[in-house]
Amino acid sequence: MRFKITFNRIGLQKMLPVNYQYYISAWIYKIIASADKSFADFLHNEGYREGSKNFKLFNYSPIDFGKPILLKEKNLFEIKKDQILLNVSFFLSDAAEAFILGLFRNQEVYLGDSFYGLELRVAQIERLSETELTELMHYRALSPVVISFKYPGSTYASYLSPDDKEYVNLFHKNLRNKYQAVPKTIPLLPESYPFNFTLTGTPRSKLVTIKQGTPEQSKIRGYLFEFDLTAPREIHRLILSCGAGEKNSLGFGWCEGEKQ
Repeated sequence: MRFKITFNRIGLQKMLPVNYQYYISAWIYKIIASADKSFADFLHNEGYREGSKNFKLFNYSPIDFGKPILLKEKNLFEIKKDQILLNVSFFLSDAAEAFILGLFRNQEVYLGDSFYGLELRVAQIERLSETELTELMHYRALSPVVISFKYPGSTYASYLSPDDKEYVNLFHKNLRNKYQAVPKTIPLLPESYPFNFTLTGTPRSKLVTIKQGTPEQSKIRGYLFEFDLTAPREIHRLILSCGAGEKNSLGFGWCEGEKQ
């Protein structure tokens, strides 16, 4: 279930850190907590579990703020537009639509760190029309898709490119685990089904810093690319509702899809 949020800029600040993803994630948790603290704590601390993994099944797009000026030496965007757009998505039933609309309507948010950021107010939130799904879909990743793997003997996990030989299996495993982690009110996946991933362009690497300038700072590498995917409609709905790959609640893996 996807929603478009329109913000009006209400402060004088025009600067936004380039690595703004964490601030959006923190705001979404805060909004959820304002209505249901137990659900917010569950999402933040546990998520939906499948084995040893936990998944927080929401996602959001890159912010649409027109054509900002990039101040590379300061790692800042200078925002000219007074109206800013953001798409958010949740893997929830249709019955939750009114709940989500009510949560975000008229909310205010400060996106940024203690030095630079934007003061925004939600002017409008609307549910987006559903994408028509078929078994074969074409996708374009608008935010980096993250797939990681810890090789035997390695201290840290490696972030893989879509042309890595292990990538497709790990991409598929991540989707299946996420699907199996949600409440069993959704249709179960069959034991076997067609799954074919085809890279249709050259992947572009992007490194994102989370909690920049703090003791918790971390760097995450993902890839922007286009791909064709043959899979059950339930898997396609999952991608469009909560993203592809890992770390979707931090804004990674937002994809736009169309039937082929």
